[in-house]
Amino acid sequence: MTELKMPPERDFGWDLKPTESTLFDIHQRPNGQFCVVLNHSLLRGVTSEMIHWWFLNFPNLRVKLVDIAGYEGQTVPAYLLWHPSDHCSAKLLGTLGPKGTSQAGAKIHIQETMRYKTYGWKYPVDTALDIFYCAPDGWAMGRSVPLLGKVMCLRIHFRDVLEAGGVIGVHYHYEVVIGASGNNPIARALNKKITSEYSPEFFAAWQLHNSIEVGTFENFLPALYDQRSDLANLHYAKAMNPTPEAIETQSGHSPTLFEARIAGFKTTTDPFKFQAPEQTSFV
Repeated sequence: MTELKMPPERDFGWDLKPTESTLFDIHQRPNGQFCVVLNHSLLRGVTSEMIHWWFLNFPNLRVKLVDIAGYEGQTVPAYLLWHPSDHCSAKLLGTLGPKGTSQAGAKIHIQETMRYKTYGWKYPVDTALDIFYCAPDGWAMGRSVPLLGKVMCLRIHFRDVLEAGGVIGVHYHYEVVIGASGNNPIARALNKKITSEYSPEFFAAWQLHNSIEVGTFENFLPALYDQRSDLANLHYAKAMNPTPEAIETQSGHSPTLFEARIAGFKTTTDPFKFQAPEQTSFV
């Protein structure tokens, strides 16, 4: 990672969500596989249509930062809005969808690190992942290897939450499975290697990273989505900042779902199948 240079931090004037706004747990199976569940607080002012649009387009979007200190008038990758300090770059590869958008079967190369301000490049991500799923209700990406199948899958599910006939926010639920299924010597050896790269300490840093990342949708996504008919002139200024719900009142949106999913990962014989979008929509 030494060849990468993190762009200077962006101060957008946002209140960033803490880990206390989420529900989080890790289950490590006897064969070394990790199963992680992260249930976010309700995303106010956001719709699932906006989030689906973001996942289709975000690696290609560039945004002019009108009045952000150190970036005044600069046009930067929209990926830098999704986290103010941990994101470096994202690029789509392979077989793309219409107008170069994301789709299942393509790849995405992500360069970022967890809690850069605290740890620098101690917990980096610099890898190209397969996009397994890209649909109006979610996104999944990961990696497969010959003979063993999937060895990593990061799955996100999102859906609108309705009240009095209108959308009041988005329920955003995240699950990660890392390591080969099965309890054979090859799977155990591979999982031992993976465990050294994705430790519980890594995921503790990732929880805060992801709490901030997902929470920032409330701040910038509605403003960018409103400009979707003119992508060549996307811009963001502090005047576009919303007034979000007080962060100290927020917690994971669905404790019942969170507890059920953790319990399911502890009992399933195949975490990847349990996690797969075709198995459950989390409604």
